[in-house]
Amino acid sequence: MLSRANTQFLGSSSRVLAASIRSLMLQEHQGMTVLKQNNVKVPDFAVVRNANEVRSACQKIGGSDYVVKAQVLAGGRGKGTFKSGLQGGVHIVFSPEEAESKASQMINSELVTLQTGAAGQLCKEVMVVKRMYPRREYYFSIALDRSASGPMLIGSSKGGMNIEEVAKTDPYAIVKIPVDARTGITPEIAMECAQKMSFTGESAKQAANLITDLYKVFMKSDCTLLEINPMAEDLNGEVFCMDCKFLVDDNAEYRQKALYDLQDEALVNPLEARAARANLNYINLDGNIGCMVNGAGLAMATMDIIKLHGGEPANFLDVGGGATVEQVSEAFKIITADKDKVDAILVNIFGGIMRCDVIAQGIIKAAEELKLKLPIVVRLQGTKVEDAKALIATSGLKILPCDNLDEAAKMVVKLSNIVQLARAASVDVKFELSI
Repeated sequence: MLSRANTQFLGSSSRVLAASIRSLMLQEHQGMTVLKQNNVKVPDFAVVRNANEVRSACQKIGGSDYVVKAQVLAGGRGKGTFKSGLQGGVHIVFSPEEAESKASQMINSELVTLQTGAAGQLCKEVMVVKRMYPRREYYFSIALDRSASGPMLIGSSKGGMNIEEVAKTDPYAIVKIPVDARTGITPEIAMECAQKMSFTGESAKQAANLITDLYKVFMKSDCTLLEINPMAEDLNGEVFCMDCKFLVDDNAEYRQKALYDLQDEALVNPLEARAARANLNYINLDGNIGCMVNGAGLAMATMDIIKLHGGEPANFLDVGGGATVEQVSEAFKIITADKDKVDAILVNIFGGIMRCDVIAQGIIKAAEELKLKLPIVVRLQGTKVEDAKALIATSGLKILPCDNLDEAAKMVVKLSNIVQLARAASVDVKFELSI
């Protein structure tokens, strides 16, 4: 299955930090299959959609110990909780019978992780993997890096753990080596990366070859991120990939049809899919304050300041730098699609390429069509801002303008709290936008 995802690496919130790069995320087993097809060493595995298939899958794989891994498009599986009651989405088991038992508790149950929100994500299949016994675990990824204008090799001797935590606690443990996309990776670059990741001797040669093969897959598949965590060395010095996160650039859809054909629309968040069709960057979150912003960095800052004042964002929505009136209107419709969730909306636009009057026209269009009764706080600065303010002032709609972002955040948090308190007390409080 594929899902539209957002791919900036080593950030404070990997789900939302770089929504300006939209990608398709492969399920782990799909990424591992692509690696295997390209002669990259991976453990033997099988995928099952019914617990009754697990024992035969184990026989096919061989061995006696296995790892049963829930297949969902979200991180943090190991520390997640299934609504069936099972703790964790990754389990080491010691018999086909135990593998079957774990799979039966995973399949067709929602797994809740830090990245899924309270609703969780449905697990429709599990990956049964032959257990390996690594002597050492490493982290390796290749990501598109805008500052380097090309692929970046990222490695660490501290694999098998949350790399974002490593970046915070021990940033010097992370190696970053840029690759010129025009000339590609060389044996020298691959060996440099392997050695800086603390591979030695024959294992360093194997790791360098593996890094080269992974780079070829990255380029061939138009990836924005190819992450292996962990890359492992076993007792015999063999180096292989034990896990795979595989993201493909949306712009390459026309030449990556085989990957797009794997998509299971049933597992894609319908609002995120709707936003993608409108060329908007949207991620559903757990709060109650809707956000519409232009630019991923400003969107992150907006969410931070809402949280600073005690609020919780309901979404990440970046309209980008060239949105039309129709796109802005559609963005509002997406934000307000869950009427029982969003209690107030903050619009924060800094108009450079994006014109503030276009934003204003879109807001007015959506408010009139939807007959919105939610409080809307609008902070506009930049290109055509005076025209935008004039449009809002003459629209006949009660949209609350605010020039200062800090004050706008305070205002929207207070208004959302009023709506929440009124709902808890069964008091009918309405914010009428029409004069």
